[in-house]
Amino acid sequence: MSTEPEPATEDTTPAVDTGPETPGTAETAGAASDARSDEPAEGGGEAAAQVSEGGAEAAAQVSEVEAELAAQRIERERIERRKAEKQGPIEAGGKLSGSAADLLAAVRAVESGAKPAATVFGAPEPARRPAPEPARPPRPAPAEHSAAPAGPAGPAPEAVQGVRRVLAEGGAPEGLAPQTAALLGEGAEEALRADPWLLLRVGGVRPEQADGFARALLGAACGPDDERRGRAVTVWLLEQAALAGHTALELPRLTATLAQRGVPDPGAAVQSTLAEGEALAFQDALEETGARPERTASGAEGTDEGGEEGEERPVRVLIGLERYALAEESLADGLARLVNSAPKQDGSAADWEQVAASAQGSAAELIRAVAGHGLVLHTGGEASLAEPAALLRAAHALGLRAWAAAPGPLGRDRFAALLGAAPAEPSPGPEAPAAVTVTGLLTGVEGPGRDADGALDLDLLVVVDAPQLDVEAGALLAESLPDGARLVLAGDPAVLWSVGPGRVFADLLAARVCPQIASRRPDPGPLGELVSGIGIGELSQVEAPGKEVVIVPVRDAGEAVHRTVQLVADSVPRAIGVPAEETQVITPGHGGAAGTRALNAALKERLNPGPGRFGGFDPGDRVVHTPAPGRVLPGRVVTADADGLHLSCAGETVIVPRDRVEGSVRHGWALTAHQALGGRWPAAVVVLPGDAVQALSRPWIYTAFGRAARHLSVVHGVEQALPRAVAEIPAKPRTTRLPRLLTPQIPTTD
Repeated sequence: MSTEPEPATEDTTPAVDTGPETPGTAETAGAASDARSDEPAEGGGEAAAQVSEGGAEAAAQVSEVEAELAAQRIERERIERRKAEKQGPIEAGGKLSGSAADLLAAVRAVESGAKPAATVFGAPEPARRPAPEPARPPRPAPAEHSAAPAGPAGPAPEAVQGVRRVLAEGGAPEGLAPQTAALLGEGAEEALRADPWLLLRVGGVRPEQADGFARALLGAACGPDDERRGRAVTVWLLEQAALAGHTALELPRLTATLAQRGVPDPGAAVQSTLAEGEALAFQDALEETGARPERTASGAEGTDEGGEEGEERPVRVLIGLERYALAEESLADGLARLVNSAPKQDGSAADWEQVAASAQGSAAELIRAVAGHGLVLHTGGEASLAEPAALLRAAHALGLRAWAAAPGPLGRDRFAALLGAAPAEPSPGPEAPAAVTVTGLLTGVEGPGRDADGALDLDLLVVVDAPQLDVEAGALLAESLPDGARLVLAGDPAVLWSVGPGRVFADLLAARVCPQIASRRPDPGPLGELVSGIGIGELSQVEAPGKEVVIVPVRDAGEAVHRTVQLVADSVPRAIGVPAEETQVITPGHGGAAGTRALNAALKERLNPGPGRFGGFDPGDRVVHTPAPGRVLPGRVVTADADGLHLSCAGETVIVPRDRVEGSVRHGWALTAHQALGGRWPAAVVVLPGDAVQALSRPWIYTAFGRAARHLSVVHGVEQALPRAVAEIPAKPRTTRLPRLLTPQIPTTD
């Protein structure tokens, strides 16, 4: 590694106010938190920042928001169908004892109507019944995807006004009225008066703020033991857990966190939440089926199902929101269908072997695996993307309807360039397969569309950047594939996991239910050597004769901002030959003295100064548009008029209405690592100010450093915290159920 490519020159960037972030009251609808770190908050801890849902209305075509709403509507309808099919609670695992048995008995008794919620705890456990056969829900109708859906009607003005009155009485910001009315639906005013803690469902509102609102409305009748408060805090904690990536929480962890939040009787709060149908309970065996019993960490022994009668298997009880629980179950059903069914016979075995023999190394192994299996996993770094590209070309040559999809436009365009095909074509040309986004594929805006049965009209789907898939997107994909189709999930397991809940790719790798092809293609050069070392926990000093890696030490956050601007605007273009528009700045969070907000302000002043007449933006500004939580569209400002802010995002024109600009558009010279996932730039400047130590982990550093293709500058202010994070801080664990849902349906591979 070397020091900065050129001697420092005087920078004329004006000083930026980098005062500390302070928590405020509940945010107004559409506002994004600036104090978030790039890593999602731990479930049950501090509230993770939420990027509010914005709109993008493009003339004569389905907009991003409309497409997102269509997918969400389909998911809600599918969940309702699943609920109707389910005649009882979801079962897994073996025998229960103690509080776990009490909890499951309570859930069953309440769901069946046999007993009121107030009396079920402590009742004997009902007789167990066999787990129901997994039922595959009907696929969504193709019309849902081909037609532009009408946007949902907003709450009636009188409903918003009624909610505004209640908010004013309770001392809450009246700007929350539209979002609150939309969330609570008809009768929102009466519902909020009857249960003030419903305000906690609004994004950005915290329990202490909802408590203050409830005290103002209820007076002496408000207390910490109120059943309504217990339910609201329970649901809020589960929502925060989902923001942190969990699809469910273990019961002891949930009750302990409820106690920390001032709920006097956590068990009763969980019971009430389950009785009201606002959450679901599950039990999972803590051991795999085997011939010998294993001892759990608590010392309890469990046996397999063939063990002696009377012996108990230790289990864990999980509580999860219905939305994610059913999505994870649907994903398991869809994947099991792919694994257990024979793939469609497209081409003879000899044909597949011929195209495999013409490929090299791991690409040949991948083609052979796909020839005989409905689900295949492929792992590797950036260079390994050549192998799924070779697979797609081979499948296309065999006559298969082969497509590639990426979770975001950055990954789509990157892989399309590798394929040599234009992204987002309505149908693949005769010469090459095409790449689309996952959302575009599911909504019909991109890709082949759907057949008469509602399934995607394809034979092979390769999903690149698969670690970014959350359980909801994964479930929609799996359920949308036709019988006999092949699915390949390809990605780098060392990068950050998805923004949404779940760890689909990592869970599948751990479950070992399908072939796994590990690429043997190393990423080349000093950058490849550096990033590969980080992936195994080693931060090595690499030889960088072409200044591929540069370390820029700084003393404080103010100097970090100054030197970052200097690198982007002057040093990197002059010494490396990469212009500022092809350099991406990456930092751990939005807030703080050297977060994206402060860095973008300084970079705009230097690279595209202007009055910012339209919500702080000017033509030519580099921006990132978030039309829905977790979805990122990089682009540039084209112009602004009465219709809104006109952006160019991934080659398409997007119009963001004036009232949605603040909540869904940020400047984009500096991004977080999660926002940068899927993309690569000729040069990257990774900023590590001293206040970023808590956000650092091996996956974060691996992801951020790996965004650079030719040159990486590290603005280094964390001293020994950097090598310590690489060596000692892995990904934060996520509680998920996918491996255990898959195990009964699919035999594990060797």
